[in-house]
Amino acid sequence: MYRFYVQPQINVFTGALIGYEMLIRKYAKGWQVPQDFASIPISDQINLLKEIGTELMFKVDSLSFNLNKSQFVNEIMAKKLIETQKQIYPITLVVELTEECGKTVVRKSQVKKFLECYLKSGIELSIDDVSTKENTYDKIKWLLPFAAEVKFPMQNLRSEKRALEIPEKLIFWRRIAQKFGLRLIVEGVETAADDEFLNALDIPLRQGFYYEKPHLFEKSCNPK
Repeated sequence: MYRFYVQPQINVFTGALIGYEMLIRKYAKGWQVPQDFASIPISDQINLLKEIGTELMFKVDSLSFNLNKSQFVNEIMAKKLIETQKQIYPITLVVELTEECGKTVVRKSQVKKFLECYLKSGIELSIDDVSTKENTYDKIKWLLPFAAEVKFPMQNLRSEKRALEIPEKLIFWRRIAQKFGLRLIVEGVETAADDEFLNALDIPLRQGFYYEKPHLFEKSCNPK
């Protein structure tokens, strides 16, 4: 049994809710992060996505959905996501391209082919977890002209014992976001100190435990 947890993305300076990131969970003596995301049936994910999108229609601007490169170029997944975007409009579906490659090698030409289809249907591209694994600047810079958003993961750098790099990396990605006209969302905001640090850098778009933890989306009621 699968369900989505949701976590809000907010503009701290205006207090506005930007959207929700949806995080798939599997029930096994409690809701848990699946060990193998690729094994989750596409139909299960899409049905849940449509359900939440329909429930939140006219209540939120965007819903974010994670895909690795292998999933991104899966024809069935692409077709179903495009159908979903049509169904949940005017909500914008944002595909977060994660730093994980998946089990197969994916060529740039494949990504470009599917990206064109996504963008043509109104789906936006977010580059997730920049500065980690496969989503370093040199590897994803070719995607920046097509993207709407980049997400910077403070929690990942901390878990990799790279916390001292956060200020320099954040300033770099703020400059890149400004250059390409992208949204920059900072993830992993966990403390008041994090909040104040981002205020000083004038970065308003954020996501993290400090504001709200991911929680199970309950049908027929707004997430609280």
